[in-house]
Amino acid sequence: MKFPKILLVIAFLLIPAAAGLPQSLNRDRVPPLPRLLTLREQLEVRNGWLSKRLDTVLLPMMRRHGIAMWIVTNEEFHPDPVIETVAPAIPIVGRRDFFLFFDNGKDLERIAVVRYEEEQIKKFFRMLSPPRDKIGATVRDLVAERNPRNIALNFGYGRGQADGLTRDAFRFLAEALGPELESRFVSAGPLVADYLDTRITDELEHYRVAVAVTDILTRRALSSEVIKPGKTTVGDVRWWFLEQLNKLGLTTWFQPDIRIQRRAKQSQTSQQFLAVANEGVVLERGDLIHIDCGLIYMGLSTDWQKHGYILGRGETDVPEGLKKALGNTNKLQDAIFRIARPGMTGADVYDAAMAEMKRHGIEAMIYSHPIGIHGHGLGPAIDFRRALGVSEEVFRLGSYTSIELNTSSQVPEWDNQKVTIMAEDDAYMTANGFEFFRPRQTAIYVIR
Repeated sequence: MKFPKILLVIAFLLIPAAAGLPQSLNRDRVPPLPRLLTLREQLEVRNGWLSKRLDTVLLPMMRRHGIAMWIVTNEEFHPDPVIETVAPAIPIVGRRDFFLFFDNGKDLERIAVVRYEEEQIKKFFRMLSPPRDKIGATVRDLVAERNPRNIALNFGYGRGQADGLTRDAFRFLAEALGPELESRFVSAGPLVADYLDTRITDELEHYRVAVAVTDILTRRALSSEVIKPGKTTVGDVRWWFLEQLNKLGLTTWFQPDIRIQRRAKQSQTSQQFLAVANEGVVLERGDLIHIDCGLIYMGLSTDWQKHGYILGRGETDVPEGLKKALGNTNKLQDAIFRIARPGMTGADVYDAAMAEMKRHGIEAMIYSHPIGIHGHGLGPAIDFRRALGVSEEVFRLGSYTSIELNTSSQVPEWDNQKVTIMAEDDAYMTANGFEFFRPRQTAIYVIR
């Protein structure tokens, strides 16, 4: 079948638009965004995850931590951080709702005492909806009838994800259950940390999609699609990224940050790291640009750091010194991947990797953290800040970690000025060590 020439020309011009990317980026081989599930599709998939968690994961975990009953309290306008992992991922808006998990010796009883009936909750819980003034008595009768040896509540762990119980809700439970049952209250913190850091296999490919979207948007942000030297500001890049998330129906757990390093200009620092650039700063030729960003998809968070370089006048490529600086950061990543295995502590991985960097004469910092349900998750961290108290936890098979680190190197083309190359890539733990969800950055993105 023959087509008029004008139609062929129009079709050719529309190819980049159909892929959702400008022609210049297609030439740079930035792939199109993957298809994202609709909200309804997401809930169906996440309900499947919830079934597996409640049917196969939670009870053995409660027994491992010696917990007889776990009560998760969710409040209107103050949702508990774990609620979307123990109940359907829908807005739960009762004044104060209770989700009880009880080990009866055979299986796990699941009871929801909620202000408003909701059919999604019925799929996973025996649901009770007493009058508002009877909620406390209903919870008391349920607990007293089962007479658990202890009652785990989300408090006292020192991290927000595990400390979702408010003071008001604690007082409500204490008064409703009475002094004898109150004396059995214990912190659910260790259970929550184990539960949130444990990934089920069905989540992996959906998280890979989330990482892919993060990667693609980052590469576009650090390109001529967004950055026009001498005109584009740091704020323009930040808000472009946020607008893309909004268009995709996604959210983020932190604001995108931009850092800039320039030849013959000393970089400012903040708390041992390079300082974030102000939104009003204009991006110029010769700038080395760093972005720290992430998003939330399917209840899973990503964290991502990459570098782009705006070519100076007369330049056709990134200076060799900057390439070698990135290579040093890649060597630090390699060390962690050679060393880390399931069952190791974050502290052991940190010490071994830093010792290797010392032998190579590379100035390095490591501050990697758990990721998954929350961007800064619970679980083992490979981190120089031992005071965080999480570096002694062990890596779980299948858990996710954001490999966050940097190295500093002298760049000859910048008169031996020290440049810091920060990297952050999400990875998961296998029996043979970490694997990246997405190929890491081994070449600085070129902005022309």
